[in-house]
Amino acid sequence: MRTFHKWIDVFYQTAFTALSLYLIFLLLRYPALSLEYASTGLILWFEKMIPTLLPFMILSGIMIRMNLTGKFVSFLHPFLHRIYGTSPNGSYTIVMGFLCGFPMGARIIGELYHAGRLSREESTGLLSFCNNIGPIYFLSFVVPALSVRRPLLPFCIMYGIPLLYGIVIMRILPSIRRHLRKRAPQNALPYCEPVSSCKMQAAHSDAAMPLLSAVDNSVVSGLSGIARLGGYMVFFNLLNIAFTPFHNVSPVFLCLSNCLLEITSGIDRGSHLLFYSILTLLPFGGFSCIAQTYSMIQHTDLSIRPYLLHKVIQTLITAVCYLLCSRVLF
Repeated sequence: MRTFHKWIDVFYQTAFTALSLYLIFLLLRYPALSLEYASTGLILWFEKMIPTLLPFMILSGIMIRMNLTGKFVSFLHPFLHRIYGTSPNGSYTIVMGFLCGFPMGARIIGELYHAGRLSREESTGLLSFCNNIGPIYFLSFVVPALSVRRPLLPFCIMYGIPLLYGIVIMRILPSIRRHLRKRAPQNALPYCEPVSSCKMQAAHSDAAMPLLSAVDNSVVSGLSGIARLGGYMVFFNLLNIAFTPFHNVSPVFLCLSNCLLEITSGIDRGSHLLFYSILTLLPFGGFSCIAQTYSMIQHTDLSIRPYLLHKVIQTLITAVCYLLCSRVLF
């Protein structure tokens, strides 16, 4: 078994080394095109992400550091708690995650979990459905770019699926697990919920920062986070150069690969080619969004693998919905 894992490691190292050398060769072979792809990512980051995400990052950071998240959702929490069984901080995550879009849901979960204000179980459940394309981005960029004539149906599919999916993850599946535990043999060992480090430090998490300290910490953290996201957008846009030497590649395939790498640039380049496919891929968000999500939770012990699985499932459900609604939409 050790020999097998060793060979797997050697294979990965060799493959990524070859890929890196190939990309370096392309950067040197096509310098103008490399500059164009990198500039596209940088412009999208500067014009789209900074104005729409940075203010929310700073404001959300202030509320978390001043322990105001529960008060912010005090009106909506009873309703959301009844549907999803969330804590006040969990309800805050749902509201801000759906309003702000990628990757704010993951960022808020990471910050609250790290501060001990969300349990590991609740954080994992919220991460499965609270990190999506934002409605402002969807209505102001996706709808005009795709020339969607009837945006109400795509809007309902885009946000209705994760909202319903969240009920399954947060309510139905835990209820099934509890029912199965009750039916387990009496002599079986009792199930013990794993104790996360965040639960252990929860007693120290209620202290609120002073206003100026909270603002300073949130600004520094927001700038660091938005700079990291800019790097991901530039890098994944640059990866589009990988197919440049192959002149017979289908434009549809290139558009699809662009969307899978970085959804915004993919829509910008090929919105006239793949209307249905782009709408279907929006819940997935592209590998750039996956990497951005990982960067928001990497300082915790939350795993990106379940998140990726949930995104694939929701994308497949979205594809089925568009197939069923194709006559109405098109």
